[in-house]
Amino acid sequence: MIFAVDIGNTNIKIGLFSDKGKLTNSFKMSTDVKRTSDEYVALLLQLLSHNKITPNMVTGAIVSSVIPQLDYTFTNVIQYVFGVKPLVVGVGVKTGLAIRYENPKELGSDRIITCVAAELNYGAPFILVDFGTATTFNVVNDRKEFIGGAITLGLKSTMESLARCTAKLPNVELETPLKATAKTTRNAIQSGVIFGAVGQVKYLIERIKAETGLHNAKVIATGGLSMLLSDVEPLFDHIDRELSLKGLYEIYCLNVL
Repeated sequence: MIFAVDIGNTNIKIGLFSDKGKLTNSFKMSTDVKRTSDEYVALLLQLLSHNKITPNMVTGAIVSSVIPQLDYTFTNVIQYVFGVKPLVVGVGVKTGLAIRYENPKELGSDRIITCVAAELNYGAPFILVDFGTATTFNVVNDRKEFIGGAITLGLKSTMESLARCTAKLPNVELETPLKATAKTTRNAIQSGVIFGAVGQVKYLIERIKAETGLHNAKVIATGGLSMLLSDVEPLFDHIDRELSLKGLYEIYCLNVL
């Protein structure tokens, strides 16, 4: 089995792939830079045991991370638990995409791994919208070139910012209100964040298509909150919440197998 880890700002997604490339198991743990390697080892072993997976079943591993402090930690954790050295996604690793970015070192590996899977599963050109801690827009043209995109606050981050930066606004749950014109503060926040995000996504997609000439580009969504916007309006051609793990497996195959 191949062990894939996507370390994000909020959660760490873990997937296990069979020898035939099937995602057989996936689970999450919260991202915490204060945890020690020993704590991550204990938590990982518990999750593996719960899923009836023994460490000797894993023959290879790959890691993508947007938290530099955890790169070394998880490399050690994987070597300790499985006895294998993981491939870490970064500059110089083959992805199958040409990166047309002014400074490739600035480009988060999380954006690349999802694009790799999107291209393989749905084909280029496409605009990929990833709803995570931040919402990112990622553009790949018909020559399989990553040509850029946009980054904005994620839905949860927006909610938390409103509560943190104001004196009276509460921190409310992410639910879609019945109307945009709300009659309570709770619903007004939900309306502004969710309906506002729908408008933002629509505008950016239209503008990206106009700027790039990729008028027939597919629009693909990933991330845990993608369904929330899709329930309001059909913005996307495809929704695939497992793109990051699928992309990691494909990159592993390109570089190791």
